[in-house]
Amino acid sequence: MNVEGARILVPGATGAIGAALAGRLHGRGARVAVAGRDPVALQRVAEACGGAPAFRFDAYGLDRCAHTVTRAAERLGGLDAVVVLVGVPAFGPAPAVDDTVAEHLFTVNALAPMAFLRAALPVVPPRGVLAAVTGPVVDVVPAGMADYGAAKAALAAWLAAVRRERRRVGPAVLDIRLPHTESGFARRAVVGDPPRLPPGRTVDEAADEIVEALVSSGTAGHA
Repeated sequence: MNVEGARILVPGATGAIGAALAGRLHGRGARVAVAGRDPVALQRVAEACGGAPAFRFDAYGLDRCAHTVTRAAERLGGLDAVVVLVGVPAFGPAPAVDDTVAEHLFTVNALAPMAFLRAALPVVPPRGVLAAVTGPVVDVVPAGMADYGAAKAALAAWLAAVRRERRRVGPAVLDIRLPHTESGFARRAVVGDPPRLPPGRTVDEAADEIVEALVSSGTAGHA
């Protein structure tokens, strides 16, 4: 897709990668709307993007996630892409992750992104893009990350099925599997401590990779 002039909603824009992505898209001429949970960070990102429309949501409010898509489309006069960067990790052996934490992980990492993208399906045009960030945990789930990995795998499976459904009619559906990034994400785990990880890529590199994925996609039938 052509980013310049594109109307793009970024749920999760208050995280490090989301904020960098919103800034990158704004700098390349996109008309950005941002969404997030932290009102202070959300206002900061919106101002950095030229006073972009900003919407608060909580991942547990799935109806609010879906309504955010509608509101963003109204403010921007339509949407050409939605890029979801909503997520939260957890670490520890399976018995240490109780059912309440597991529910939280599946809501934030799978159900909320699905709610955003499901609502966007009838809004984003055939040559637009729907995308969510997952990661290599989808392919190989490490020990100590069973519930987090399962939640991300659920999102990846949903994206794969919707991609097949929309292959001929669009919009393009992307599962962007970013490798480990030094964004501070692992330190915000709802439970447990992250394992030792090798140095990851920078936040700016991650944002550039997402932009490249958008630029390289956006036609019906693109996988």
